[in-house]
Amino acid sequence: MKKFSVLLCAAALLCACSMKDSREGEPTSPGIDSGDVYPEDGYIDGGDSGNQGQNPAQAGKLTAGEWRDLDHWDFWSHLMAGQETDSTGKNYAEYNEYWGFYTNNRVAVRVLNEAGEPQRDVPVKLIRKTDNTTIYAGRTDNTGRTNLWIGLTQHVSSVDHSTLALVVNGQQLDQEVSVTYWGDEEQWNECTASVTPTRNIDICFIVDATGSMMDEIAFLKQDLTNIITTVQSNHTDAAIRTAALFYRDQGDDYLTRVNNFTSNLSQTVSFIEDQHADGGGDYPEAVHTALEVGLQDLSWREENSIRLAFMLLDAPPHHQDDVITSLHASIPQYAQKGIRIIPVAASGVDKPTEFFLRYTAMATDGTYVFLTNDSGIGGDHIEATVGEYQVEYLNALVVRLIDQYLQ
Repeated sequence: MKKFSVLLCAAALLCACSMKDSREGEPTSPGIDSGDVYPEDGYIDGGDSGNQGQNPAQAGKLTAGEWRDLDHWDFWSHLMAGQETDSTGKNYAEYNEYWGFYTNNRVAVRVLNEAGEPQRDVPVKLIRKTDNTTIYAGRTDNTGRTNLWIGLTQHVSSVDHSTLALVVNGQQLDQEVSVTYWGDEEQWNECTASVTPTRNIDICFIVDATGSMMDEIAFLKQDLTNIITTVQSNHTDAAIRTAALFYRDQGDDYLTRVNNFTSNLSQTVSFIEDQHADGGGDYPEAVHTALEVGLQDLSWREENSIRLAFMLLDAPPHHQDDVITSLHASIPQYAQKGIRIIPVAASGVDKPTEFFLRYTAMATDGTYVFLTNDSGIGGDHIEATVGEYQVEYLNALVVRLIDQYLQ
């Protein structure tokens, strides 16, 4: 079912329809969500793999949920405490070791100006005072918040607070740094700075272009203009640029193809129209290469901007040492540049992949988006290991996220 659900993921993602209403689901436990949530209108029955890509009218009908672990720290801490298991009996905490990402030492920062207003895109660094080494770096979002990590890719069991300092907008602060551990109530490090408000936004679509994504690229050609023009109409004063990055896997005709950022939407659409899907064959794909190229070949705005990378995929990176090393290097660089990665997970995604995507979202101050079965379209999607969430049409969800970061 990999091909069918992924094409619908992009179809819904890149069509500018809106959902009139939705209801909230009631989780049965911290590890299992009932998913009892249904859209009030636009519900579609059926849809099977024998009709893949044959009914464009289904675009914009797929349902999805969003879960931001950073906003549900108690829930995440419970999972990481090692007392919950997945359907195979694997402890969720084991995914820390599996992917080599550790979120047990969080430094939550909030930057406001003298009037108490949130300051966006402020550079923030956590440093070690003894040698001025940068431990982690990020940039604040529209709420003035960013999250930094001690030992994100190398487990650190204890922290010496006296060695830590924050550098906000180039200024080292004198205040003690508070660290939030699993199970703790969030400790926000309040800081003061003032920057020029930004209305610039860079939006990149990173797309798996292997064979299972054939119909997805067709929908991209049709629907990309709609979603961006919707955002433009919502924010007429915003300077919007788009880019696209397609990737495959080792042994395919190519690894990546890139269309750099442009304010000319038709240029991005023209690039996408020239693409087609092919290759692949095994489950993992060259996700790590796509993330590397997204840093090296895309000219993200460096200052006074909002930066979003929607990553559409149905397969994980290869689980091998050199790939893990690459991921550990590139993902913190996205955070440092203020690029928020928003994974969009389709039906091919299994539990290890889900947790990799959630680590990626947390590390970059992004959020995790996942398809649900509520639309009745396509194959079965695994239940995301989250709490109560709102089911939305995926296209409306993505527009909402872009709008949110532009507020």
